[in-house]
Amino acid sequence: MTSAKEEQTTDRKRQIIEAAAGLFAQQGYYKTTTADVARTVGVTQPYVFHFFKSKEALYLTVLGGAVQEIKSAFSLVEAPAEELEDALGGAFHGLLTGGCRNDVLLCMTAQSISDPGIRQYVREEFRLIHSLVEERFRLAGFTQLEAKAKATNFIGVGLAIALAELLGLQEEMLC
Repeated sequence: MTSAKEEQTTDRKRQIIEAAAGLFAQQGYYKTTTADVARTVGVTQPYVFHFFKSKEALYLTVLGGAVQEIKSAFSLVEAPAEELEDALGGAFHGLLTGGCRNDVLLCMTAQSISDPGIRQYVREEFRLIHSLVEERFRLAGFTQLEAKAKATNFIGVGLAIALAELLGLQEEMLC
């Protein structure tokens, strides 16, 4: 059984992660500071560093959770070949409108960060997400080449949707 102090500590860490996700998604990695995160949660900056040794460690924790949300959503999608793109699109839309908007925006903009550690992590995770989506298409009966092309197109459209969300241009850019 956990103590009240342990529960409070766990809750604070979760609050820090959630606040950081929102700030990183809206302001980006470079404009968000650990002081911003601390202020949003109502704690001191050293308290943030109690849980995360650096801003990069905090970002990677937030990004890891976001990536997991996306992987989970896409891995659950099963549909016949003629309905698969719409089903995957529905899963993506569900992420954007169902409380994971910041996670999606964070993942879709993370490739713009030039920090080598973050860049490598993003590269690996995008490769895994692409493979997961590609596998959905292969399981629906598409050839390997078709599945790869459809997965690439799907992720490209997702990037455009994320850009429209970030810029507030959903109505102008999306049909």
